[in-house]
Amino acid sequence: MGDEILVKVERLYKSYRLPDGELPVLRGLDLEIGRGDMVAVVGSSGSGKSTLLHLMGALDRPTSGKVYYDGLDIYGLDDGRLAKIRGERVGFVFQFHYLLPEFTAVENVAMPLLIRGVNRREATSKAKELLAEVGLGERLQHKPGRLSGGEQQRVAIARALVGSPTVVLADEPTGNLDAETTRTIHALMLRLNGSLGQAFVIATHNESLARSMKRVVRLMDGGLREEKWE
Repeated sequence: MGDEILVKVERLYKSYRLPDGELPVLRGLDLEIGRGDMVAVVGSSGSGKSTLLHLMGALDRPTSGKVYYDGLDIYGLDDGRLAKIRGERVGFVFQFHYLLPEFTAVENVAMPLLIRGVNRREATSKAKELLAEVGLGERLQHKPGRLSGGEQQRVAIARALVGSPTVVLADEPTGNLDAETTRTIHALMLRLNGSLGQAFVIATHNESLARSMKRVVRLMDGGLREEKWE
């Protein structure tokens, strides 16, 4: 883990209210993410991997507990300031890319910066730079329908990185891809972590990806433990 703690999860609890009572999912988790970290979150289906990422990324609020970004307790903020943190400090990559089909690759990647008020020239320049970084410098003007599944996910990764977020949260980012494309995307994320120093937290069922990461944490019975591979 990096020396500088960027994101700290402290005593995080999350329960969902059901007709017949409360369903506890996370039970007092602690986790620290340092600069340049690359952390795999593993666990069985339903163990709470997506819930953890959603809470770390300010997509949902915890039942109790805290999430700090550079020492700031984000869940002590109102919804407007929380949305600003989410837009500026977090990059998301999901299993499905959620690209806007009517826009080109470069427009999709530039969109988060445009929403933040960055001028179009600067946003487009940064988007082109990131698309070149992920190997799509020749596909800037292609709309998603003209890109393969792996290319679409690379656009999604570039979009997640374009705002220079504190951390990239990836939820089963290769779960919808074939084995060869999965290996390509895994290698890309590892390379970007090395070249850009970007912190990644990746929820995955893929053991080979998990084994390639700097750290692995396992979610089980609502708790987290650090894994040590033999």
